[in-house]
Amino acid sequence: MIELRDVTKVFRSPLGRDVRAVEGFSFRVARGEVLGIAGPNGAGKSTLIDLLLGFLRPTSGAITIEGVPPREYVERRGVGYLSELVHIPPSWTLEGALVRYALLAGVPDAELAPGVARAIARLGLEEHRGKRVRHLSRGTLQRLGLAQAIVRDQALVIFDEPTNGLDPVWVHRFRALVRELRAPDRTILIASHDLVELERVADRVAIIDRGRLARVVEVGARPGAAGSGGGVGRWRIELADGGEQASAVFPGAEMLAGGVVEVDVPGVDALNAGLAELIARGARITALAPVHPSLERQFHEAVRE
Repeated sequence: MIELRDVTKVFRSPLGRDVRAVEGFSFRVARGEVLGIAGPNGAGKSTLIDLLLGFLRPTSGAITIEGVPPREYVERRGVGYLSELVHIPPSWTLEGALVRYALLAGVPDAELAPGVARAIARLGLEEHRGKRVRHLSRGTLQRLGLAQAIVRDQALVIFDEPTNGLDPVWVHRFRALVRELRAPDRTILIASHDLVELERVADRVAIIDRGRLARVVEVGARPGAAGSGGGVGRWRIELADGGEQASAVFPGAEMLAGGVVEVDVPGVDALNAGLAELIARGARITALAPVHPSLERQFHEAVRE
């Protein structure tokens, strides 16, 4: 879907110095993937997004989306895009703004009204549809920004800080929205400072530091995330009784203090079968949790001086 090959973007400062916003960046994003993009302020995330949208051209290297340059792809196919700062003319009504954005996105006339209504419903904006943008709260304006990004089905969707200004309820609903948007033929990029949210919604997270790709973290491959067919994962089981049975049920089980056992299993089905056998042998399980390095820890390791 997206391929970056040794991409570098250099800006010339007012003092005549070269500033390398992105340097030697090579990466591929698969069709159907949800990719998170994280990095400290000034790391190059915004420049990278501008390059992907075709707003900027790389100084060197190449970027392709479905085999063509970003600008050509955007003009042919369109992109669902939420910018970090949502600015919509304050005199427009919420519904009027969505109609305008849908027209600009190329939504056919016959699909215009149902498409706008669907976006309004998805973001819970029904009671605000007739309000002027100037009267919207910060969180409602952000939801309007999300609605315009999805008003037309696109194969590529880019969200830049999508949970800015959202309350906890709508942060949770944003996760559900990403799950709804997931599709084998759709790629979603989410740039965010919220590492917890990225860990919950993304398959992988690309960590950027000083314009370079510092690390790629496979958060979607953590234990239990891949469904019943997932790969080997490590789990921590806390037991009130029956911990001595764990090694018989889970070969190689590691006994820790306080009735805690860590086990490696080849998938969720194997985990559930083992837990059922433990209970049948008289064990009492009080807690279960996956064991994996947090995205936050890996982020700090990657950008540490």
